[in-house]
Amino acid sequence: MNATIAVVEDEEDILELIEYHLEKEGYESIGFLSTKNLSSVLEEEKIDLLIMDRNLPGTEGSEFVAALRAKGINTPVIYLTAKNKESDIEEGFVSGGDDYITKPFNIKELMLRIKALLKRTQTNTTEGCLRYRDITLNLGSREVHIEETPIDLTKLEFDLLCTLINNQNIVLSREYLLDHVWGTDEIFQDRTVNVAINRLKEKIDPDKSKEYIKTVRGVGYTLC
Repeated sequence: MNATIAVVEDEEDILELIEYHLEKEGYESIGFLSTKNLSSVLEEEKIDLLIMDRNLPGTEGSEFVAALRAKGINTPVIYLTAKNKESDIEEGFVSGGDDYITKPFNIKELMLRIKALLKRTQTNTTEGCLRYRDITLNLGSREVHIEETPIDLTKLEFDLLCTLINNQNIVLSREYLLDHVWGTDEIFQDRTVNVAINRLKEKIDPDKSKEYIKTVRGVGYTLC
């Protein structure tokens, strides 16, 4: 599996160990001792995965990831950190992390988790399809299926669901959705998003048994 992985780790021996094993597995790796130059690299190069420490000089790792998500940068993130409290782990996922490994860690486990996350994220868009749980979106034909059942969505509802799937594990504000889904110069109210989300929920989860979309009170929406 061809992939470029960025590793942010301020302990050089750990950074070198991870890079050695990544390259042994056939990945291309880019190492950083801090987040100083990372933003520009993520914006200019195709990075498939980010391995992020949290105890870093300057910007704390989860704060950096949260800032990335706010900019719309959705590079998958695995936290690799000594912060091992339950609240730390929860904070890591809330900030936009996709996986969380605590130190001391097993290098073989890290490689397996990397492989699993890359497989999941890289196959989500194979063959022009986007997948989440049992939902499949065909990006070419703009058809939606839940398991084998076709779901009739409007263009707006399709774009809204596509945006949510492309930003898994991130709480999207109503303002973000207005900008990225509606994307016009017209003025809409937050209620516009609320109504559209409710209509989408009715179509993809009419009996409310699957609860794909979660409302985060006072913030916005995310996929469960």
